[in-house]
Amino acid sequence: MNPQSFTTKHTGLVNVLKTEVGISLPSSDISEINSCEKHSFIAIWDTGATSSCITQSVVKKLNLKPISITKVTTGGGVLDRNVYLINIYLPNKVSIPFVKVVEVSDLSQDINDKLEVLIGMDVISMGDFSISNKDSKTCFSFRIPSMVETDFVKEANRVLTKNVGRNDPCPCGSGKKFKNCHWNEMKN
Repeated sequence: MNPQSFTTKHTGLVNVLKTEVGISLPSSDISEINSCEKHSFIAIWDTGATSSCITQSVVKKLNLKPISITKVTTGGGVLDRNVYLINIYLPNKVSIPFVKVVEVSDLSQDINDKLEVLIGMDVISMGDFSISNKDSKTCFSFRIPSMVETDFVKEANRVLTKNVGRNDPCPCGSGKKFKNCHWNEMKN
């Protein structure tokens, strides 16, 4: 799969990640995915949700037919919910075919929200997902497929040890020379 990505930026800090998404019926041929008829919806991104979800209004608008039923655990107990197969179109023409989604009754947080799609960990874990809040501005970026391992600790250690010589004391405080302690870890 060729890498696909998008980035959204917000002035100020945001506490809910929302994007516009397209939804279509799944195509029988993967090469036809971008020619499918798409309907636009507002989606919330939720790292606490195992599966992606769509509301009953999306099901009705696209006239979807369930492919199976699953059990969903909620605060109200265990419920049977319909499962559907769809194509999802994220910003910047990022397309994900054949996504299984669970039907829910409502996603809106308040009366003014029109949230109809929830992007869960089933989609998020397909790629690289990043949120930063530098200078009180939120930057949200997603790339599929995953291409790098993000390790902020390793990155910070590289910056800290950039000007440490091999024979200098190791910055970890062990008392050993850097070359005999963490030098091999930091040079990678």
